[in-house]
Amino acid sequence: MAKYWSDLQPEKKHLILAWALLLIFMSPPFILGEDAHIRVHDNMDSNIAWYRVLKESGQLFGPMDSVIPQIINGLPRNAFGTEFSLIQWFHNWFSSMTAYALSQAVTRIFAFLGMYLLLKKHILPDKKAYPVSVWVSVAFALTPFWPSGMLSTLGQPLALWAFLTIWKHEDTWKEWLTLILLPLYSSFVLGFFFFLSALGVFWLWELVTKKRWNLRFLGSIALMTAIYLLIEYRLVYSLIVPQAPTSRDEFQISTLAFLRSVQLVFKNFLLGHTHDMTVHTVVILPVLFVALYKSWGRKKDEKQVKLFQFLFLLNVFLSVWYAFWFYKGWIPIKDHFHFITTFNFARYHFLRPLVIYVLFALGIWLLWDKEKWRTWIRAGLMLQVFILCCFNEEIYYRFWQTPSFKQFYAEKQFQQIESYIGEPQSSYRVASLGIHPAIAQYNGFYTLDTYNNYYPLSYKHEFRKIIQKELERSPRLAAYYDDWGNRCYLFSAELGKRYNYTKNSKKSIKHLQLNTTVFTRMGGEYILSAVPIVNTKENNLQYIRKFTQRDSAWTIYLYRAVKEGQL
Repeated sequence: MAKYWSDLQPEKKHLILAWALLLIFMSPPFILGEDAHIRVHDNMDSNIAWYRVLKESGQLFGPMDSVIPQIINGLPRNAFGTEFSLIQWFHNWFSSMTAYALSQAVTRIFAFLGMYLLLKKHILPDKKAYPVSVWVSVAFALTPFWPSGMLSTLGQPLALWAFLTIWKHEDTWKEWLTLILLPLYSSFVLGFFFFLSALGVFWLWELVTKKRWNLRFLGSIALMTAIYLLIEYRLVYSLIVPQAPTSRDEFQISTLAFLRSVQLVFKNFLLGHTHDMTVHTVVILPVLFVALYKSWGRKKDEKQVKLFQFLFLLNVFLSVWYAFWFYKGWIPIKDHFHFITTFNFARYHFLRPLVIYVLFALGIWLLWDKEKWRTWIRAGLMLQVFILCCFNEEIYYRFWQTPSFKQFYAEKQFQQIESYIGEPQSSYRVASLGIHPAIAQYNGFYTLDTYNNYYPLSYKHEFRKIIQKELERSPRLAAYYDDWGNRCYLFSAELGKRYNYTKNSKKSIKHLQLNTTVFTRMGGEYILSAVPIVNTKENNLQYIRKFTQRDSAWTIYLYRAVKEGQL
């Protein structure tokens, strides 16, 4: 074994160590199963429950006008996205936690392969650059990406490798197959729309400045776009065929003053965004600034210097674009063009993981020729990998004491509640208070509340009547519900924007003001509250029972809504 290792080429040794680290990093959810700790925000509070609900509904291939009765008395099937996505099939074939672990593995493996191929062939083709290519690729693959985005951001290096190879007319069947398969495990609107439109701008710039048509390159962009449009046929249908107004029609995210937008530029540039975290602040940014300083006036490797400087400016521009998309000066334009209100063009920031890690590789390589820098550069690269390892979900969320998968969904506890009520779940409706409605949905309850980014606007307005007085008491919650509205929740001014009151909480609600008349009219019968409600009589609520369970993160207080005067 020792002789085999000593005979290996240095690059292969680096690759073996890289793969070993990657496999260890990905192992916790496979080993721990439902005891694993994973992301809650925009994951367990939404997508994982949606996959389960869609699976149980039998509507994976439901027609365009079908609905899922378990959510808000009939959530449109189209709100759950396309059935031609491998992540949907993972959740249909396997248990939720197994599907999640597999999805994480697929994404990180192809993130590493894609960045390595891109750097090795197109960015750092020098044979001596392999340590940079390998370990920057590892770092990129370890970034804490948004789970249901799949390869929407982390697959961009693989796509860029294929596109640049085609652009150079050096392509084989492998590049074209990559472009055909990637849409099956990524999202058009949550990543690749912005990537492909950026490539389109590059093609147009080359046409205007160099008079080069490069139809093969243009055809590759058109092919991948067409595949996405076919896969996302439900989205295309909703854009072409007139629909009843949805919650997205009231999106109003351009609310920031000029100075607040400037602050957001710096925040995004320095810290990034929750959906495309790059964890670049401590190590990568200093490397980039040093490399930028050293690159001015440098003639050696002129193409790499120019590419580095261009990408640095692009990185700044993406943060500016992101922040100023929320600037209130956009309002007159958005009011006139409805499409840019419902579609979030700020998401060009989804290009930043690709840009930042290519910059990181270039920055290291531009400093690599100075022997005195190499020790520090190697240390910085290993420190970046170490920091990203600390962002492993099992380490990060266990440290912050968030519930494990089993504790969050609390299946045994909700089975107790279901058994106690003793009626078919489809015969009554519930809503949650102080916890995410996704938990009840995951456990088969039919809910009036939900977290979805696409549902009937009429339902949003009707549900608002239930919480109207609570919104009046909290302008912050009112703006959150009215201008965004994806969280169609039972908001309480006393609880604020928190939905994770665990069984260790001492919180109670003393001045709740719900319109239970509207609640019952919409079919609501039970409220599952994570905290006790003191003024039940004022809300026509009857306390029934408290439910606790060892493996659950919650204490659930069950209340029944009754007609006025019947308490």
